[in-house]
Amino acid sequence: MKFDTPATTNPIDRLTIVGKPTDRIDGPLKTTGRAPYAYERHDVAPDAVYGYVVGATIAKGRIRAIDTHAARAAPGVLAVVTADNAGRLGKGKHNTARLLGGPQIEHYHQAIALVVAETFEQARAAAALVRVDYERAHGRYDLARGRDAAVEPKSDPDTGAGDFDAAYAAAAVRLDATYTTPDQSHAMMEPHASIAAWNGDRLTLWTSNQMIHWSKRDMAMTLGIAEDKVRLDSPYIGGGFGGKLFLRADALLAALGARAVRRPVKVALQRPLIFNNTTHRPATIQRLRIGCRQDGTIEAIAHESWSGDLPGGSPEVATQQSRWLYAGAHRKAALRLATLDLPEGNAMRAPGEAPGMLALEVAMDEMAEKLGIDPVQFRVLNDTQVDPEQPERPFSQRRLVECLRTGAERFGWQRRAARPAQVREGRWWIGLGMAAAYRNNLVMTSGARVRLDRRGIVTVETDMTDIGTGSYTIIAQTAAEMMGVPLDRVVVRLGDSNFPVSAGSGGQWGANSATAGVYAACTKLREAVARRLDLDPTAATFEDGIVRAGDRRIALTEAAQDAELAAEDHIEFGDLAERYRQATFGAHFVEVGVDAWTAEIRVRRMLAVCAAGRILNPKSARSQVIGAMTMGVGAALMEELAIDRRLGFFVNHDLAGYEVPVHADIPHQEVVFLDETDPISSPMKAKGVGELGICGVGAALANAIHNAVGVRVRDYPITLDKLIAQMPRIGK
Repeated sequence: MKFDTPATTNPIDRLTIVGKPTDRIDGPLKTTGRAPYAYERHDVAPDAVYGYVVGATIAKGRIRAIDTHAARAAPGVLAVVTADNAGRLGKGKHNTARLLGGPQIEHYHQAIALVVAETFEQARAAAALVRVDYERAHGRYDLARGRDAAVEPKSDPDTGAGDFDAAYAAAAVRLDATYTTPDQSHAMMEPHASIAAWNGDRLTLWTSNQMIHWSKRDMAMTLGIAEDKVRLDSPYIGGGFGGKLFLRADALLAALGARAVRRPVKVALQRPLIFNNTTHRPATIQRLRIGCRQDGTIEAIAHESWSGDLPGGSPEVATQQSRWLYAGAHRKAALRLATLDLPEGNAMRAPGEAPGMLALEVAMDEMAEKLGIDPVQFRVLNDTQVDPEQPERPFSQRRLVECLRTGAERFGWQRRAARPAQVREGRWWIGLGMAAAYRNNLVMTSGARVRLDRRGIVTVETDMTDIGTGSYTIIAQTAAEMMGVPLDRVVVRLGDSNFPVSAGSGGQWGANSATAGVYAACTKLREAVARRLDLDPTAATFEDGIVRAGDRRIALTEAAQDAELAAEDHIEFGDLAERYRQATFGAHFVEVGVDAWTAEIRVRRMLAVCAAGRILNPKSARSQVIGAMTMGVGAALMEELAIDRRLGFFVNHDLAGYEVPVHADIPHQEVVFLDETDPISSPMKAKGVGELGICGVGAALANAIHNAVGVRVRDYPITLDKLIAQMPRIGK
């Protein structure tokens, strides 16, 4: 099905099941431990043996020699796989570095060997016996030092409009500020894990992966085999945040190990390897320049960002929201990419906007303060309904102003003291802060297969994944609404590459695109049912297990009495992205307390107002937003991968040293969804929302801290050592 016109009426619009706050249908399985995650698939490979990964202990250089004799002779060891005996390996489209290193080493903890043994303990003990002689090379590990040599990436050229330099020079009020964000880790609960088994020349991987089709293709490319010889199965994923978008070392090494020992092999990356072996959110240096008239109208805005990656890598696109969020005739956005020899930088929840908004939305507050204008009003004043770089392209839906005003009213923004350091409660300075929220709305081709059996059970099959986001439930809701059956008459099967290719989970495109693909397949199944029942497909309605057309009412089960009915289709969006700028919008409001004596920060209240099209399941959508808000607190106040700039690795590579928010850090969070639909976006009239919730919340925190104590910190995370020397004086 090609979606190229707004869907004005369709069965989804009945909203008898879609749009209702619905419990996760996979919830009972997960809370009782019956949902099998990748490393726990005892049912598929009861005779599996264990692999343990050996990571490089240098960041750049080469292996002179690797001695595996002692490891191979250790108790229980079945094989030791290295680049020397793994056979010829390619590299997947989405992998910057090779997943099995040697002799060249491209980053610290790049996998260089897999020890396979009968038990995990035997594999781990033998791995410690592997001896490696390295030749260390000089590496580049400091973004600040590499900034001057950074280049404009071919994938993301400079953009702009008008004459920024002239307009900025002539502006009545100007801001020029630089902000930094650190490297961050996904730190998901479930490690990267896989079980691999070969049946002749066919490989099956039970793995933890967000994008099944991408990784199936990349595994085939890496092994040099046909794509149809590879199957991936990933029905349950314990978190990903972008860290499981691509094929990683656990999957490849499990496959190589299984091929070597002719038995299934299971591999989980130990937690320290997750931080240095897999991808991370790269650090940025961001410069914002804003020039305004005295009345607050933005005349000129420029956002430049520097980030680093391995050779052949990509930049953190931190400037993209600044291209489209606010008006301004004269503008410039520029990315610069430095070559660094740190582990691969890549997508982490809301790549681009999450770190970019940390800078932009603080700069907007700084400019509002210079102008003497309320921060909410300053943003309202500079709203736009068209793409500022291409004014002929409108937004499909844009209700930023309503988000800002709704949030201000609900949060009690009028009680905010305009001057910082004015409100005290005992030993706590109190501050309020806010920020706009923006995240691109991407759509992806997505397919599904839908079957109807003689019992009236509707089964949906698609390789879409559920990374804890609620995909099972919204897909079931979609099929139930389309086919006119209760939710308990729908079975959803996900994450298997034998199923039709879906959008996958990533980029906030999953929910909208995948349900639209199910919509397309259900539309085709409805037509097949109507024809089987000798009804006019254009006149048939499906409701309460009954198919109606004119005066005729026939039970849905009648259509499949002689044979099961099945239909498969996919959704395509054509040139939608060229005709409309699509995005989701929101507003974050935060109240903080800062201890007057210690500068400790406590988050006291949080509110997010979101405009993200039709909300398919308000219960799971709220869960996604509060989770994103929590990650935003981490980004603002604590998350930072500490780099050893001599040896080139992340030092705090575990969940003890890499701090993330816990329950005690997070207060009550309120989430408001504006009642909206976006008929341009898809037949579901929905958009993504899981990444919108992180965009801007960290800046709202930074702005609240400034309002509390008058200290402006531009280098994240905002820790007490960056505040305490500048704290306001207090009386005895």
